Amino acid sequence: MYVVINGGGKIGAHLAATLLRHKHEVAIIERNEKTLDRLTLELPSRALMILGDGCDSAFQADAGTGEADIFVATTGSDDTNLVSCEIAALVFNVSRTIARVNNPKNERIFRRIGIETVSSTTVISRLIESEATEGAVHAVMTLTQGDLVVTEVSIPRKMGFAGEKAAAHTGHRVADIALPEGGLLVAVGRGETLEIVKGSTMLYAGDLVICVSRQGIEDAIRDALLAL
Repeated sequence: MYVVINGGGKIGAHLAATLLRHKHEVAIIERNEKTLDRLTLELPSRALMILGDGCDSAFQADAGTGEADIFVATTGSDDTNLVSCEIAALVFNVSRTIARVNNPKNERIFRRIGIETVSSTTVISRLIESEATEGAVHAVMTLTQGDLVVTEVSIPRKMGFAGEKAAAHTGHRVADIALPEGGLLVAVGRGETLEIVKGSTMLYAGDLVICVSRQGIEDAIRDALLAL
């Protein structure tokens, strides 16, 4: 997996080191030359280091964002993280973008436009590492007696899957989604609202879908949703 990280501070550096240790390929975009020099010494030589502004498409191109599986923004500025993720998604068609959100009040904005978020009020580096390596599936609750698990699946931005205000034909009707046997979509979160899923419910980029399924098929449910 190839991951581009915007921001070489403590969080970005820790994430990069973890991904490299697990044999993933990593590029870091960092605008502070001293920080980048330090990272060059600390991280394996196969990590690609780009000195520049991650909100500039030219530097994202230098980092190979067009080839990235995931783009992660870890800077201390929500504005910077938002813009850099938007460029990665819109200019380079990166299907998954993940952003550190320093002000939890901004999470709704990020999710609304299809950017997965991790709040800085949590154990930030551990959670971003999990997001980047395990996919957009989060276990919420395990119902052990019934061998069931409740999960959340974040639907990222991708071509043909537009926001909630777009025309209806750009979304996907739940009744038309072929889920693996043993999986059920039960609710969808959009902005600050949460609604029960019906067959006629439409899903859009940025939606947070709550599912109930047999244990072990969470990834199959994610793949079915991301293949829309």
